[in-house]
Amino acid sequence: MPETQTPAVDPPLVPEKPELLAPAGNFEKLEIAIHYGADAVYLAGKDFSLRNYSGNFTEEQLMQAVSLAHANNVKVYVACNVYSRNEEAEEISRFLATIGRAKADAVIVSDPGIIRLARQIIPGVPIHLSTQANTTNCNSALFWQSVGVKRVNLARELSLQEVTHICRHTTMETEIFVHGAMCISYSGRCLLSTFLTHRDSNRGLCSHPCRWRYALVEELRPDEFYPITEDPRGTYVFNSKDLCMIQHLPELIQTGVTSLKIEGRMKGIHYLATVVKTYRDAIDTFVADPENYTTNPQWLKDLSLVYHREFGTGFYLGEPGAVAPNYADIHQGQIHRFIGKILTCQDHNHHLVEIRNKIRRTDSVAVLSPGVPIRNSDISGLYDPDGNAIDQAQPNTKAILKLAHRFSIHDIICKV
Repeated sequence: MPETQTPAVDPPLVPEKPELLAPAGNFEKLEIAIHYGADAVYLAGKDFSLRNYSGNFTEEQLMQAVSLAHANNVKVYVACNVYSRNEEAEEISRFLATIGRAKADAVIVSDPGIIRLARQIIPGVPIHLSTQANTTNCNSALFWQSVGVKRVNLARELSLQEVTHICRHTTMETEIFVHGAMCISYSGRCLLSTFLTHRDSNRGLCSHPCRWRYALVEELRPDEFYPITEDPRGTYVFNSKDLCMIQHLPELIQTGVTSLKIEGRMKGIHYLATVVKTYRDAIDTFVADPENYTTNPQWLKDLSLVYHREFGTGFYLGEPGAVAPNYADIHQGQIHRFIGKILTCQDHNHHLVEIRNKIRRTDSVAVLSPGVPIRNSDISGLYDPDGNAIDQAQPNTKAILKLAHRFSIHDIICKV
């Protein structure tokens, strides 16, 4: 009798601690990402990335950014992920050389032509493939590996099962988004901005027309606008929900993915601090004791207080409602909750704060510090930088706040 063969099955996966990858749209955001516990950051020069309006870094700033990050044991990945034109080849070659001189830990690329240039000009710098390349299967990942790519940011349209399959059947590093805005088009490759405003989203110039309000017009009634589905502010037929996977962190880690990526190079430091801190806490809690891990309800509450669109889980869980347009209120959270950032810490719990939104002496505040729960505090003293007592401080000024505890430079202060 022939010997019975056992069907092949995927080997059990023992997940490692994933990297937490945070956006750094400018130098201030880089400092915040480092302060709140990112393992790595992604940033860009003044050109050739998909977020040309986020501030970004000059050549000198790029050198300084890598030095600061490396001094704090944080990696730096530099985006050069536009789809380039022939006339840009020489300038892109110069930029790639700059990335090499800066000793960045990787360059993020979409365009095969730029991959070719990177292999020639900076062969010692690893290449990470952007989500713009739409990698949806193992064979695609293996192809990119064969041309020199070390890591692939998988397409956002994949389920967790598909992510797991790619992680188990390739030896490449993998990266997925876990939080932030979602593009309504296929992995961000959208032409809507180009058609409506002549600003190419695939070259870093997106005008975000998917967030605009739209109405239906009938041919013979050009001045009559008919709602499709709307709230009091308008109709958002292209407006996707924001991704939020904080309640599904074990499933994300168990895929075997190398890196969990936060979207938001154009978001503010309040968003960045809250999201990096929250996912840092969640990852560390899970890794410390996977068997007894439970989602802390406070994490979702903290994320919900940051200005955002309705949360969803994208395509990961196969939930139809998670990828439906965001017909609900266009934004949630509290946009004026963010008060400022601590610049210096002085004696007797006095803190010099850069004020971003109005604060009164009678307000109560919450302070975000890395590695500990958010702490509330009354303001027991409010002063101008010269030490004179004041009743309130206005945006774009500096003020000294006396608080109940001593906090740290770069800690974020919010109104309760």
